[in-house]
Amino acid sequence: MMSVEVERKFLFSADTLKKLEEIGALCIGQTQFHDQYFDTPEFDLTLRDTWLRKREGCWELKCPTAPLGEQCEAAALCTRYKEITSLADIQLRVQEVIKDRDTETSASLLDERWLSKMNLVCFAEFTTVRRSYRLQQEGVKIDLDQADFDYSVGEVEVIVPEGGDVQSALERIEQAAQKLGLNGDKRIEGKMDVYLKKHHPQHYMKLVSEHIL
Repeated sequence: MMSVEVERKFLFSADTLKKLEEIGALCIGQTQFHDQYFDTPEFDLTLRDTWLRKREGCWELKCPTAPLGEQCEAAALCTRYKEITSLADIQLRVQEVIKDRDTETSASLLDERWLSKMNLVCFAEFTTVRRSYRLQQEGVKIDLDQADFDYSVGEVEVIVPEGGDVQSALERIEQAAQKLGLNGDKRIEGKMDVYLKKHHPQHYMKLVSEHIL
């Protein structure tokens, strides 16, 4: 079953670690992972807010979800993406997005020939150190990320099944944000925003002009 990732980003500091301890967040570990993102040279995927990622050998595709009927303040501060992790489903969805219906691919192409067949190239690559916490009462996960291109950002996240209660997830994220003392009425830039702004400004500006970033 596919899932939907509901997430609010925030900037963190040493005070955030103290606050996490004060509110009883459980530290569930620290990891390091390497991400590669792929698109066509014409940005067919990202200009449709579709993100193809390979993380430590595992493929994932993040696709936009249907907008909520009423955009509340909590929803405006969050992102919502459908997550696809089956390689066969990823290939089919990518074909649909880039309208490359004549290209035949198979999930058995584990040597990644399917990337060249769809004219997909790596446009972003970076490593992240992540420290993760869980707030049991709200059922949310909190990640503190430090990327190797000198950017740090936190994420409050809830994963719901596709077709699940996104509104409830937004409310739980808002409750966690209040406990963390988060304020502000604007979305915080994610790692990809900052990476592209630094390394691929033309790509970044195209996404900004289309209101993707």
